[in-house]
Amino acid sequence: MLMGFFPRRGDPHLLAVSMTGVKMGDRMLQIGCADGGRLAAVAAKVGLSGQAVAVVPDDSSALRARKGAAEAGVLVDIEMAPPTRLPVEHGTFDVAVIDDTGGFAGALTPEARVGMLREVLRALRPGGRAIVIGAAPRGGLGALLTRAQGGPGFDAIAALSAEGFTPVRRLAEREGLMFVEGVKPRQA
Repeated sequence: MLMGFFPRRGDPHLLAVSMTGVKMGDRMLQIGCADGGRLAAVAAKVGLSGQAVAVVPDDSSALRARKGAAEAGVLVDIEMAPPTRLPVEHGTFDVAVIDDTGGFAGALTPEARVGMLREVLRALRPGGRAIVIGAAPRGGLGALLTRAQGGPGFDAIAALSAEGFTPVRRLAEREGLMFVEGVKPRQA
């Protein structure tokens, strides 16, 4: 009887899949990997006619990405490289997901963050979208405790706007995650 009182959680990555808007046939690029299951859930949407590529900075991120893809039975090309030098061709991706849920982008120096966003802009086709998935700011006592610990932070809206993405907007802030989208202009 008590179990009926608590709602059951379905797919824990449904929100991320919905917010990225990845669809069959898309070419999707992800930078960073804090959650291999989330990467695999989004990558699964490209299907056999699309392509999913994850560029990760270190061995632990690569391991998470490989494990998530293997457990979901999803094909993801995983490359280890710095985010400032993405090993991908110019203008080939429909969607680029920057996974900052573990603070990956926020921990970069401002110069490296600019370099990463310029690389994302380079990798996207005209009209392609960049989606930043970050941890939503906490409220109440949690916000006070987090602020006391410090941290570099990452203002995705300001950063994407500064690098030429337009329009840039916050899509949602739910389930502890924040989603920000920027579009590469069709005219250069």
